[in-house]
Amino acid sequence: MKITFLGTRGNIEVRSRKHYRHTVTIISYKGTTVAIDCGLDWRTLFYKHVKPRAILLTHAHPDHADGLKDGAVCPVYATKESWKLIDRYPIEKRHVVRRTPFKIGSLTFQPFTVRHSIRAPAVGYRITAGKVTIFCVHDVLSIVHQKQALKNIRLYIGDGATLTRPIVRFVEEVKSGHASIKKQLLWCQKEKVPRAIFTHCGSQIVKANQREIAKKLRELGDQMDVPASFAHDGMSLILHS
Repeated sequence: MKITFLGTRGNIEVRSRKHYRHTVTIISYKGTTVAIDCGLDWRTLFYKHVKPRAILLTHAHPDHADGLKDGAVCPVYATKESWKLIDRYPIEKRHVVRRTPFKIGSLTFQPFTVRHSIRAPAVGYRITAGKVTIFCVHDVLSIVHQKQALKNIRLYIGDGATLTRPIVRFVEEVKSGHASIKKQLLWCQKEKVPRAIFTHCGSQIVKANQREIAKKLRELGDQMDVPASFAHDGMSLILHS
């Protein structure tokens, strides 16, 4: 399985050389290439950089879905809640993601409900390529059925909005927002996940001295015995079976 972090910036104004465009994660295996999310930054650029078999949306916030405002040249997969929010987009090949596994070429995807937004409900994806399974979630406050989502995965790709303090909002007494990286590493520690990479980076991460913030993340990971790092735009890695 090859993973490419095409963009790694969250829904923030600030940019940097390493975190310049909205988060897109590309998964490739045995001739199948799938993109996860396509935010507004990519509206006119996406297909110049990648030609996926399909695009999967985690949810319908602008930094995850508005790159599709002019349509898509490949099938798009999203939950019914997300389709309601982007129904006006001229996307011809639409697939509704339900809470059961489905295949796209050589890849298998299993959606898991995550808490993040009341207005734009989100999912994370458990992704299997051959004998390798990972979990990818770009925005998350908590994972429903966390144990099942993270069981026996090789890599956790998580929400890099904030290092140690969560971003929590209350809408009609219901929590929404972003779990801290520290909290997500605790999830990984509990479920014995061997490695974590964080994308969808927030202002705290993007504005920071990159060596210093990377060191702080490594130290957090070392405390929990989960090697951890930040993704950056254009970064790729390969997980072998």
